[in-house]
This record gives sequence, structure tokens and C-alpha cells, in this order.
Amino acid sequence: MIHDEIADFAAALRPMTALAGLDLGTKTIGVAVTDTFRTVATPLETVKRRKFSLDAERLLSILKQRGIGGLVLGLPRNMDGTEGPRCQSTRAFARNFAALWDGPVTFWDERLSTVAAERALLEADTSRKRRAEVIDHVAASYILQGALDRLRHLSA
Repeated sequence: MIHDEIADFAAALRPMTALAGLDLGTKTIGVAVTDTFRTVATPLETVKRRKFSLDAERLLSILKQRGIGGLVLGLPRNMDGTEGPRCQSTRAFARNFAALWDGPVTFWDERLSTVAAERALLEADTSRKRRAEVIDHVAASYILQGALDRLRHLSA
């Protein structure tokens, strides 16, 4: 089920299940995961996009393998907070994926997540080639960590 409000998402989560975060790009999907205590988001991998069915198959495999109980999708809002075509594409992906997976799904504002990931990789003196390989799943971990911090605040 898709939840637009993070509080509704939190209420739908089963205890002691990990979460996954996705950074949906046009060419790749960055994937990050948490532990079952939902404390830290860790970059996992970048899935090269092909067709929805193949992308979904790979993502479902990751979710099952990791025992994922909830999914956070980065929502690429415009800088003024409005939603454009990329947000519509993300919401369509969520609807199609929710038809295949019965766990709760929510969105998290991903504005500047790629910028933050790029900055962190530059500070770590990562080569240009390596940055290109990992930027998407590092951005996914920034998205997921933001949602985790909000979930922790809601439960306090």
C-alpha cells in the first residue's frame, strides 16, 4: 500500500523489519537498506534500468533476500516544492510496484540528495569513475536516512 504521509507509513510497518530506499533515475535505480533496528541507511547497489518488469524482478529479489518490510522512494520535487514530470514518473513506478509487492511504500523528498552524495564522495577523494558507479546508491542512502530520522522523531 502506498502512503503519502510518513506517519501512516510508520503505522503500517511491522516491527523489526528492515527498510529499503530507492533513488529512481532514468538510467539507474540506486538501492540502500537499513538494519532491522532502522538506525542507519547503507548504500547497497545500483540497478541498471531496462524494462519495468526486469527492474521490478531485481528489486523484488533484493527485498525478499533482505527481509525488507517497507520501501521509501525518493520523490524528485522541484526546488520550489512543486511536482513535475519526474514526480509523476516516480508515483507511477510506485503504483506499478505496489501491485507486485504487498509491503508499505512511501515517498521522501529527495531534493539535493544527489548533491549531498556527490559532496561526500568528493570529500572521500573518490575518483570520477568510481563516483559515477556509486552515486545513485549513495544518494538512495541519503534519502533513506532522512526518512529514518523522521521515523525516529515520530516514535519519540
